[in-house]
Amino acid sequence: MKKMFAMMLALAMTLSLAACGAKKDAPAASAPAASSAPAASVPASSEKEDGWWKDELTTVTDGVLTVATSPDFAPYEFYSISDDGTPELAGFEMALAQYIADYLGLKLEVVAMDFDGTLTELQTKSVDLGMAGYSPKPERANIMDFSEIFYTGGQSFVTTKANADKFPALADANKAEYSIGAQTGSIQLDLANENTPDADIVSLPKVTDIISDLLAGNLDGAFIETVVAESYAKNYPDLAVVLKVPYEQEGSVVGVSKGNEALLAGVNEAIAAALSDGSMDTFVTEANELASGKVGILVDGEIVTD
Repeated sequence: MKKMFAMMLALAMTLSLAACGAKKDAPAASAPAASSAPAASVPASSEKEDGWWKDELTTVTDGVLTVATSPDFAPYEFYSISDDGTPELAGFEMALAQYIADYLGLKLEVVAMDFDGTLTELQTKSVDLGMAGYSPKPERANIMDFSEIFYTGGQSFVTTKANADKFPALADANKAEYSIGAQTGSIQLDLANENTPDADIVSLPKVTDIISDLLAGNLDGAFIETVVAESYAKNYPDLAVVLKVPYEQEGSVVGVSKGNEALLAGVNEAIAAALSDGSMDTFVTEANELASGKVGILVDGEIVTD
């Protein structure tokens, strides 16, 4: 990979996210309730009046909404590289993060790190939100509260086109001779352990690591979220999204600092507004368009691309 732009991890903060299609003006506070399924871990704030959270809202830094993310998960979050080589943090979750910050009347600060790190930052309450393609896994309920679901996706088994015929069914990947990849700390790793326990399961910190190892022949297959897998397949024609993986908890949530009931209520109101006014659909569409172009990732504090 060719180094495109050096950027220290600590500087990957306070981003305007205009390229993501984020709203510049906060929507009205009287947003309708979200129509998605109830979150798995939500304090009993539903009995309070709408907007009660405004007088009780607190964040790690006054006036700032601090969000941890892992920008290797296009089209959720990634670096979009412009024609002049300038990297900009993009993705539909990053657009939603800006929308939420605007809705709450806060300045957005995004901190980029590996996926596992986002979980740690939430657990230690070093950030207000985590947005990294989270599913509401019950095991995570002890380190974060879950927002309402704002996006419903799916899970897939991915390989190369050269190996596609080897995997007519998931059971065919469950062999000791195969190396199967999944992202560290993710639900895809759980799916790999559940569906291919007899295979050599390889846990890697970034989805881009998985893609690279697949293309290099170091992995035979991998479990990747469908929309992410399809995004990479557009840029890497040798990849093949071959199988749908059953998963009962399909859907993405925002991870909210545990016990911050006012923040959770405000985030849920913002999500409801984004779903209601069509902004979320716009964010997804624009992120997919950007993800089909030149994409960079953060490696050892530097943004690099092919």
